[in-house]
Amino acid sequence: MKCSVFIATSSDGYIATHDGDVGWLDIAGKKGVDMGEHADMGFFSYMASVDCLIMGRKCMEKLSSFNLTPEQWPYGDTPIFVLSRTLKDAPGNLKDKVEMCSESIPDLISRLESQGFQHAYVDGGMIITSFLNLGLIEEMIITRAPILLGDGIPLFGKTEKHIQLENARAVAFPNDFVQLKYTVSYP
Repeated sequence: MKCSVFIATSSDGYIATHDGDVGWLDIAGKKGVDMGEHADMGFFSYMASVDCLIMGRKCMEKLSSFNLTPEQWPYGDTPIFVLSRTLKDAPGNLKDKVEMCSESIPDLISRLESQGFQHAYVDGGMIITSFLNLGLIEEMIITRAPILLGDGIPLFGKTEKHIQLENARAVAFPNDFVQLKYTVSYP
């Protein structure tokens, strides 16, 4: 199964403040600029390429806190699997949208493959790092917001070995966000 990442960070590499706030994404960058064909910065075409999403508990809890309406829900009908060893039930507003999973990452991947899934979107800093440490991430798309937080929750945790990022491609958007796309290579 192909596993890939699509995520935004501050320019100094943080995905949230220490208390999990991501409101800085709404204030970063130029406002009111014509984004043309890049209004979603590639998110919808990326979502069309995946057939499931795997996220961590904290990522799911943040998503739940947004209390999105059906019209605001960004994932369509894409099945979402939430990895947690401590939480057995999803928050009420996500009960019909996510499946809680407590198995190991390799066991989850094996189960999803047996169910016919082919491309997983992996989201959440700790989960992304765990997938990297298992050599499972093949591609990363990281959109850097033009803001420095100075501190917070970093995208990457401790990796067990060096991981090469190759075939770099970059796109600078009119709002001053920069998107980097890499293939991931493991020694």
